[in-house]
Amino acid sequence: MNNNDVLRRLRYTFNYNDKQMIAVFASAGLQVSREQVSQWLKKDDDTDFVNCMDSQLAYFLNGFINEKRGKKEGPNSVAEKRLTNNIVLTKLKIALNLKAEELIELLETVNFRLNKPELSAFSRRTDHQHYRECKDQVLRNLLQAIDKKYHVARTSKFVKDSVDMPKKTDHKTPVHKTTYKGKDKAQNINQKEEPYVEGARPNASAIYVNPKQSAENKNSRSVLKLKPEDIYKQPSKKS
Repeated sequence: MNNNDVLRRLRYTFNYNDKQMIAVFASAGLQVSREQVSQWLKKDDDTDFVNCMDSQLAYFLNGFINEKRGKKEGPNSVAEKRLTNNIVLTKLKIALNLKAEELIELLETVNFRLNKPELSAFSRRTDHQHYRECKDQVLRNLLQAIDKKYHVARTSKFVKDSVDMPKKTDHKTPVHKTTYKGKDKAQNINQKEEPYVEGARPNASAIYVNPKQSAENKNSRSVLKLKPEDIYKQPSKKS
């Protein structure tokens, strides 16, 4: 891993824009331009890519500590002229206020195992007999674990709170849908239901009344009465 990788990953994880990146550098005492930040964040194969020097990343990490832990009174911390993975790991640990056990648990979230003596060895002085160099694999997994836990989701500038947005009014009558045996039928919820009459159809026509019928016979019906012998009477033969 190089310095630009560390810078890119921290920017992505904490969703810093160019203005915020410049502010982090300034917090540690280094003034940088938007163009410089843009060049450091380019891909390695981009023609505008520029290497981020050790001292420049050290300023950013010191500013990152100020941004996360609060800036202490007095002069800024001196930025190292030469960085190692051990120093980067230590600065990240300080910025996120991680204890040794918490950092080990954080690495376990990305299936990377590290014990306490190994972690302590990274913080030793270089001339200490138990000093160990922090390899790229350790730093890479730590940055991945930090992103997994602390990732700040991006929000669109065009998305507004639904409370502030006027609701679209619909002047049409709301329709309530009810499902009957797999078929959807729409029924107006504001429509008054007609009283139910057993045996009647909704569109049944009125009963026809003969206007010539007398009032006294309106409620009576003429019945044609035939005798059985009239029904089965054989027709007479004509001579």
